[in-house]
Amino acid sequence: MEYTNEMKNRLKRVEGQIRGVLRMLEEEQDCKDVITQLSASRTAIDRTIGLIVGSNLEECIRMQLDKGESTEEVVKEAVNLLVKSR
Repeated sequence: MEYTNEMKNRLKRVEGQIRGVLRMLEEEQDCKDVITQLSASRTAIDRTIGLIVGSNLEECIRMQLDKGESTEEVVKEAVNLLVKSR
């Protein structure tokens, strides 16, 4: 699977968010603000997971269809990856 610049950029943004949270901790900022930023980071990671799994699923389904094979197992595997990520 090819990982796109969009995927990489999303993770770079998350990396920046995490650095920001660390800075907030060092500055002893309010707990609510820290948790808000951590939640935003988690959401960004979840969305990146969805993007990667979705892109991989699309690629795998195309390959299965080209071979004339069922896509059922590929879809189940993608769903399991999403469930496992939670």
